[in-house]
Amino acid sequence: MAGRRPHNQLVVGPLLGSIEAGGTKWVCAVGSGPDDIVAETRIPTTSPSETLGEVLEFFSRYPALEAMGVASFGPLELRPAHPKFGFITSTPKPGWSDTDLVGVLEEGFDIPIGIDTDVNGAALAEGTWGAAVGFTSYVYLTVGTGVGGGAVLDGKTVRGLVHPEMGHVSVRRHPDDGFAGLCPYHGDCFEGLASGPAIVARWGDEPRNLAPAFRISAAEMEAHYVAEGLRNIVFVLAPELIMVGGGASKIEGFLPAVRSRLQESLADYPGLPEHDDDSFVVAPGLGERSGVAGGFVLAIGALTNR
Repeated sequence: MAGRRPHNQLVVGPLLGSIEAGGTKWVCAVGSGPDDIVAETRIPTTSPSETLGEVLEFFSRYPALEAMGVASFGPLELRPAHPKFGFITSTPKPGWSDTDLVGVLEEGFDIPIGIDTDVNGAALAEGTWGAAVGFTSYVYLTVGTGVGGGAVLDGKTVRGLVHPEMGHVSVRRHPDDGFAGLCPYHGDCFEGLASGPAIVARWGDEPRNLAPAFRISAAEMEAHYVAEGLRNIVFVLAPELIMVGGGASKIEGFLPAVRSRLQESLADYPGLPEHDDDSFVVAPGLGERSGVAGGFVLAIGALTNR
């Protein structure tokens, strides 16, 4: 297929550390990849000092580690020459703004450390072991506690002054939605209208707990907003593949509804048959393991480029 390329499959190799740093929990793993994990732990996200202290303690048990990768919530400073490279910057997560994430890890371990956003890491992992194997341009979107997206173009994650913030693009409102939105910065942006907390705030509960009529309405409205977000992504980045994960993706009938809504939203422009195919918008191949797998990919990159 045009646009595809062979990927080398990772075999058992150097002992690596992987961190999936999330807003509610951190997943730390030791191994060589998602199918070769020798140890793993979950640490609640509390304060930076407490959380990072537990992270350091876990990895200190494995002195043979050769590199570490961190797929973290953000925003992150990812410009290598910037004095705050590796910092979590202006995050809405209480207490975590201006946290020197890479600096703390470098102080604890004299090994190469790779870092990127959680969604960029997940995207790279999907291109190495998951649904995006063989594609050169693709997007990983997660719709859960927040909305975030990672883009890979020509095998590399997209970065500029900052990493992409797909969850904060503007989306057209559903005609029946009067909800103000939950984003503390923009109110009714994509994340403000489509995140898990927005669903609960609008409907009073998660879709699976609603009465059937409300469940259908909630699912239909969520599919509308995700399709609106995807339309922005399609027109700006022109990916060959989009993967949608996170809690919202588990709503019954969600992906078929998103595909149908996206076709309507694109309005047959630019008229590519690929956009109408069920294989264009899919679930992540690694499921909930995309994040921790992303940490391993970033560790491999750090080891290779040291």
